[in-house]
Amino acid sequence: MSNRVAGAHGVAALTVWRGTGPDEGRFQTYEVPFEEGMSVLDALRWIRTHADSSLAIRYSCINANACHTCMALVDGRVEYMCTARLSAAGARVAPLPKRTVIRDLVTDTMPAEEKLA
Repeated sequence: MSNRVAGAHGVAALTVWRGTGPDEGRFQTYEVPFEEGMSVLDALRWIRTHADSSLAIRYSCINANACHTCMALVDGRVEYMCTARLSAAGARVAPLPKRTVIRDLVTDTMPAEEKLA
């Protein structure tokens, strides 16, 4: 499924993992307005505001001054979505590997050995 951006000067395709686990989900592609220098997080926030408010992402740098919560796989590399730059060709974003997926790009941040039995 694709959500088209009408009237955008530049458009990039952002392919995002949607679902609750590696076998319980799919990739979905969104067309987002593209500006040179924008981050993957900028594009994901645009999607939540303008195309699909159900997209689950985690970030807290803007209001809580707490970094490291927006990590994901961006084009196969572990990156902070706030510093990973979106290219005009687009990007593919997936949840962190070896983490339990809660939903979409949100993963469990607590190490397994620290969880209560």
